[in-house]
Amino acid sequence: MGGAHIFVPSVRSKKALAMKKRIRINGVITVIALLLVAIFPSLFFRRHAQPFPDGVMEIFGIALILLGQIFRVSARGYKAEHSQNGHSLIRGGPYKLARNPMYLGILLIGLGVVLLLFEWWTISIFLVFFIIRYVLLIFKEEKQLLILFPKEYRDYCAQVPRILPSLNTLFNKDISEYFPLKLSWLKREIGPIFTVLFIALFLESWEDIKAEGIRAYIDEVMFTGATIILFIGLVAYLSKRTLTLERNAADKSKSN
Repeated sequence: MGGAHIFVPSVRSKKALAMKKRIRINGVITVIALLLVAIFPSLFFRRHAQPFPDGVMEIFGIALILLGQIFRVSARGYKAEHSQNGHSLIRGGPYKLARNPMYLGILLIGLGVVLLLFEWWTISIFLVFFIIRYVLLIFKEEKQLLILFPKEYRDYCAQVPRILPSLNTLFNKDISEYFPLKLSWLKREIGPIFTVLFIALFLESWEDIKAEGIRAYIDEVMFTGATIILFIGLVAYLSKRTLTLERNAADKSKSN
């Protein structure tokens, strides 16, 4: 599940089958989308008629892709370490920011890809797909969580939004409180992160070179590199901060 995950050993095989089915469905949808883009590139890819706003959108798109990846890595890693094999409701870390941080990560990555590559109107297509594919899935998962954690999950729902975080939480809490990150978590997800980023940047670079020439492309590479450097800096800060908080908690526990 993408939110406060559960895992009941007696239904382990059912969970595995459901996950495989979900992967197959997502794979089919991805292949269909790629085929449509390949067949009708002029319909979907953005025309680079206005370099300045296009450049801003592309940098913002890269930033959203990287931010979405951090959400997914943080949520997966935190769940793996705190779920107690699915017998407890996860409410800390990224789950303090949103009940479904993994799906929030997917939303940010998808919007980032659209801003980086495609025409504005394709945002509506992506949002419709996201609602049909994931929001309905979230409702199904919530019913299961209410059965397993009736009072606890209701209290959690009253305090934390489903997908979109509240601005109050974002600005009034230390980012490391809801973005714990460890390099070991990042290593497990590094393949998907680089795959998405490489494909998106390759397609965007190809379109830039065709539309504006190699010089304009080199200028954009500099801005892209700066964005990625900032991302690496954020990852370094979050991982160091997470390690410090864990050490402080361990020292406090020993002193008590």
